[in-house]
Amino acid sequence: MALMPFDDRDGWIWLNGEMTPWREAQTHVLSHALHYASAVFEGERVYGGEIFKLTEHTERLIESGRILDFEVPYSVAEIDEACRAVVERNGIDDGYVRPIAWRGSEMMGVSAQKTKINVAIAAWEWPAYFSPEARMRGLKMRLSDWRRPAPNTAPTKSKAAGLYMICTLSKHKAEAEGYHDALMLDWRGYVAEATGANIFFLMADGKLHTPTPDCFLDGITRRTVIDLAKRRGYEVVERHIAPEEMADAREAFLTGTAVEVTPIASIGDYSFEPGTACRTLMDDYDREVRRASKEAALISGSAA
Repeated sequence: MALMPFDDRDGWIWLNGEMTPWREAQTHVLSHALHYASAVFEGERVYGGEIFKLTEHTERLIESGRILDFEVPYSVAEIDEACRAVVERNGIDDGYVRPIAWRGSEMMGVSAQKTKINVAIAAWEWPAYFSPEARMRGLKMRLSDWRRPAPNTAPTKSKAAGLYMICTLSKHKAEAEGYHDALMLDWRGYVAEATGANIFFLMADGKLHTPTPDCFLDGITRRTVIDLAKRRGYEVVERHIAPEEMADAREAFLTGTAVEVTPIASIGDYSFEPGTACRTLMDDYDREVRRASKEAALISGSAA
């Protein structure tokens, strides 16, 4: 199947405060972000025309910019409004939203204090990443050769573009070898996350265990699923998990904006059986995002 390139599409992108025809939303090749990865971004899902947990994403975008030593030149309310406008202008019902902020081309070198901070927001149709049936078969994963860096070596609390280079390398190698994704360990050798999603294990003690997010993002979907799990009576344990402990896990699953809640069938030599916990939390998450969408639509309608 031929790829549909992202630079040649119909539609509209919000760029620095203006709705811009999709093909005209461009930046210069000498932008600082392209050369030095001085960019932060978000990934958001649209359900029934409403963006799930939009404000939490926007707040994280602005905080990520601050961590990278720049101020996003719009308020949370302004970016929220722009995201909703992009979804509406492009007629998105179920889709994906990508806000990004980056340093421009005013300075070319490591120092970039006087660069302009640009902001763009795009949205496109994106239905479920996997069908419920495919999701329940579970993902096949390998251990990545790359590790998540220590917090004193990279801005690990930000959703910064540069932090995803090793994710791309890990994902490419996994797919080349017939896997769906890769599990990354942290610099100490503990389980960290997949290339773009957090991970949970249902252990033999009947509790859900998930790595402490001290060198990677505490995902918004991760936090949502923790709340849903607690409502179901699961005890959630956040701790450092050694790779060999995966031998004691009955079920395993990923959480993230793109993957939502997706079971894992295997990670290297460790196998899991997607079961009740995976199915329950998949269904609960699906209901939660649709409930939130309907609620947001009602609030929006009342405000109008």
